[in-house]
Amino acid sequence: MSKYEIIKSCDDIDFEQVRDILNFYGLSNFDTKTQQMVFENSYAVVFIKDKDKIIGVGRAISDGICQASLFNIAVRDEYRGVGLGKVVLDNLINQLEGCTITLYTHPKHFGLYEHWGFSKMKTGYAMYHDEEYYRKEGFID
Repeated sequence: MSKYEIIKSCDDIDFEQVRDILNFYGLSNFDTKTQQMVFENSYAVVFIKDKDKIIGVGRAISDGICQASLFNIAVRDEYRGVGLGKVVLDNLINQLEGCTITLYTHPKHFGLYEHWGFSKMKTGYAMYHDEEYYRKEGFID
């Protein structure tokens, strides 16, 4: 892992790259400026860089005491399969000690997280700002 840099702040992050990674996986359709605000307003963030290239991202919102939710976990396609997603998760989870953690992902990646200790929830509802998009993407029935 020493080959890559792990960053836990939004300082000096190229959010155009972040936007591109998240858009590629259908995890966000925000523009660069909005994506930057989303990460800057999060409780915890993780970025993995290979030199100047952002190759992994993730963020959490939390009260810092008992509840947290993970969002926007993604690794650049050409870097997948070498454990970087787990590195993003572990670094976020370490910043959320003592919290019950929920994870939000795209439906096509849903099963990926069970082997990392996450369990499928039987309870939960969502109210989306763009219901048509999220229905089309398979987030809701």
